[in-house]
Amino acid sequence: MTDTSAAQVSAPAAHAERDPGPRPPRRKSSSGPNPWLVRALVLVGTIAVWWLVASLGLVNPVYLPSPGAVWDAFVQANRTHPIAPGVDRMIRGEYNYYLWEHLLASLQRIGIGVGAGILVGVPLGLVMATVRWVGIVVEPYVNFLRALPPLGYIGLLIAWFGIGDVSKYWLLFLAAFPPITLATIGGVRGVREDMVNAVYTLGANRRQALTTVMFPATLPQVITGIRVATGFAWTTVVAAELNNGIPGIGGLAYQAGTELKTPITIACIIVIGVTALALDALIKLVERTVAPWHGKA
Repeated sequence: MTDTSAAQVSAPAAHAERDPGPRPPRRKSSSGPNPWLVRALVLVGTIAVWWLVASLGLVNPVYLPSPGAVWDAFVQANRTHPIAPGVDRMIRGEYNYYLWEHLLASLQRIGIGVGAGILVGVPLGLVMATVRWVGIVVEPYVNFLRALPPLGYIGLLIAWFGIGDVSKYWLLFLAAFPPITLATIGGVRGVREDMVNAVYTLGANRRQALTTVMFPATLPQVITGIRVATGFAWTTVVAAELNNGIPGIGGLAYQAGTELKTPITIACIIVIGVTALALDALIKLVERTVAPWHGKA
């Protein structure tokens, strides 16, 4: 009887020694294709279809030039070339500016407009989110500006400030300012109340709580607002450069389009799109640098 009981006791023990316990869940191997490879293949396929359509003459070249024609227009826009075949007179790029100079002029306007939006929008958003009566009075006007399409008031800005760069700066500022302000308000309102109260209990005043707790906690949201504002302002650059927009990449695209210079127009569109992707990647890099904790809670 004793031997049987001992065997019964020892069996579970031996089984426990053999059982390694609960195993950690196995990671699923990433069996999907490389996303960068997929994107590259799609890009190559798109260019191939574009080239094929242009080569077969399915679309008039005035409306859809070949990829080679667009590339030639891009190269010509970045060098000095004869003004016309067989003519000795030389011209720099397009409309006496290289394409990169057009792009640089637009980036300068974007920098001034969005920079002014940051300088005004972030402090105003902090005040609106922390001082109740300021938010009640000002927020409807900020939302009103956000809802207005840029083409709706470009004529008024030109009437007030002329066709020079000042009206363009104002237009880009008005495009960038509301998203930055509203993002700042949302960020401040999303700060945990116990964090602010903890600082107050340690003897901090309102300004110290704002600079040491609210603003750092709001920073990722502010950068997101700047990212949205930059994208919106960049899409507005063509509207800003409709009048006297040379030099400017938007003005070049518009002017070339009105003269049916389709290859350089498409080249400008591609440059505008690639530049937008680069700006967005740059802002995301800044966010990872100044707010590395964001998304890692």
